[in-house]
Amino acid sequence: MQEKLHALKEEALTKVAQAEDLKALEAVRVGYLGKKGPMTEVLRGMGKLSPEERPVVGELANKVREAITTALEEKKQRFEADVLNTQLKTETIDVTLPGRPVNLGGPHLLTSIVTEIEDLFIGMGFDIKEGPEVETDYYNFEALNLPKDHPARDMQDSFYITEELLLRTHTSPVQARTMGEYRGNKPVKMICPGKVYRRDTDDATHSHQFTQVEGLYVDKNVRMSDLKGVLNQFAKQFFGEEREIRLRPSFFPFTEPSVEMDISCKVCHGKGCSVCKQTGWIEILGGGMVHPDVLKMAGYDPEIYSGFAFGMGPERIAMLKYGVDDIRHFYTNDQRFLTQYHKA
Repeated sequence: MQEKLHALKEEALTKVAQAEDLKALEAVRVGYLGKKGPMTEVLRGMGKLSPEERPVVGELANKVREAITTALEEKKQRFEADVLNTQLKTETIDVTLPGRPVNLGGPHLLTSIVTEIEDLFIGMGFDIKEGPEVETDYYNFEALNLPKDHPARDMQDSFYITEELLLRTHTSPVQARTMGEYRGNKPVKMICPGKVYRRDTDDATHSHQFTQVEGLYVDKNVRMSDLKGVLNQFAKQFFGEEREIRLRPSFFPFTEPSVEMDISCKVCHGKGCSVCKQTGWIEILGGGMVHPDVLKMAGYDPEIYSGFAFGMGPERIAMLKYGVDDIRHFYTNDQRFLTQYHKA
């Protein structure tokens, strides 16, 4: 058996030396070390050896296998090096050619606006909350003082999926959900940015999908003057210290009293121009004191708690801040438009 192993070793090493390419080398490996090769047959026959011969032959068999394996690997590395050298000689790379430029993107203008709004309100102690875009009729309408037969529902034509599911028409359901989670046990101070959907005809100032940022503050002794102070701080930080605000009476089913907020026109500084339609003011958002019925449905006692809510559209704010004249620019993905607002 030992003589057979020595003979196999010499024969295999000779075959390795004679191999002219990687294919021939692989054939040698399979022929000698494969499952049907002579080395495997030798190892299978070790069971017939005496206990004294078995360790001696086993050690020799391992040395023979290792020698053949080492010779195969060394020859393989030489072949691969030859292939690489040949490839390097025949293939050339012109390092003088200019490289392809990589155009770096940046945040979308609306993303930047929403982030700026979030940072501003976080600085005033508000939390950021999010909710589902596919909403139930209850949270989208009923929990906000809009029962099924309420005439104010005609103000918002909605995308219904079933009779009880729809694409949310505003982010106010997040406020109702958050108050419901707290069950009247602690104050709420939050804003909720996100996408909303309405069955509007797309034009320069309307879109079937747009974004909103709504805010809510519920606690003991919250007053209309607190709402005015927060909105005034927002206007001055976002549009400039010289901006003035005014509140006009309005109507929203979920707030009472309700107001619309205007800011002084940055073009004419309140004197009147074509941008503000000669009024000196530009409407920016709506808000008001949370309706007692909304507080009750969320588990808050309106005799103890009060609060204010407000909502704004980042598209409108971006249009006012940067002079964009068509809301559709935000959604058509024209890089000529978008790259104007990338910040370094």
